[in-house]
Amino acid sequence: PLHSSANEDEILVYFEKPGLGPINPLHDIPLHAPSSTPDRPVYNMIVEIPRWTNAKLELKTKAPLAPIVQDEKKGKKRFVHNVYPYKGYIWNYGCFPQTWEDPTQVHMETGALGDGDPLDVCEIGGTIATVGEVIQVKVLGVLGMIDEGEMDWKVLVVNVNDPLAHELNDSDDLYRILPGLIHATFSWFRTYKIPDGKAFNKFAFREEVQSAEYALDIIKECHESWHKLITGVVKDKNHDCQNVTHKDSPLLISTDAAKAIVKADEQKKAAAAAAEAAANNNNNNNNNN
Repeated sequence: PLHSSANEDEILVYFEKPGLGPINPLHDIPLHAPSSTPDRPVYNMIVEIPRWTNAKLELKTKAPLAPIVQDEKKGKKRFVHNVYPYKGYIWNYGCFPQTWEDPTQVHMETGALGDGDPLDVCEIGGTIATVGEVIQVKVLGVLGMIDEGEMDWKVLVVNVNDPLAHELNDSDDLYRILPGLIHATFSWFRTYKIPDGKAFNKFAFREEVQSAEYALDIIKECHESWHKLITGVVKDKNHDCQNVTHKDSPLLISTDAAKAIVKADEQKKAAAAAAEAAANNNNNNNNNN
């Protein structure tokens, strides 16, 4: 990732690939890792939020090149509350690149529409990841959360380099090797919005984790939906599909154009930071007078 912000209190993470320059992480990072095989699928996961942290960070998919930023509501930066007994997010949280939960498609088993976002991923290994890190994971299962009427899948994965990875292959293994994790995961997702005055989240499948095989089918469906998006078959107002690697995309741009996007955003942020500093300085001078 390419950290790019003039304000140390503001998170703005662009992504770049050596030898290529800035990229759009959602579109230009492959879903499948190089070590993936049909028998042993391995996926790339983009980490947006490290475990035990509270800032609500996410890919800004409607912005050019989809940098990671802190989500805002009514001009205020968003944080998740600590819901007893948890501290912040209880896993490394992020998404799968090249996936999209199509908001026009009804899932046949749940009857809910997709939420319009990339597939959410919870990495349950023992290492705390960093913002913007891309890690290789294997899939263990999936939760079918329904958030305000929309399907919001939560895929459970483990870093392939985690010491427990060789013992974890399916959701049943989580009950045996990490007892309490699945219970905590359902509890966290059910209650984390309560302090904001919202209702409990609900789940499909009677609050049961679906298998790794089921999760792989969901990933495949969302990858196919993403392909329609990147090739222009369908459009979505919340996704800027500019990219630097897909020749079949109508929004393919040059490396120079991608660099210009990052530079323009840096200049905009620097100007805003300078204006804020000047305003604060004037306020301090007025108070002293």
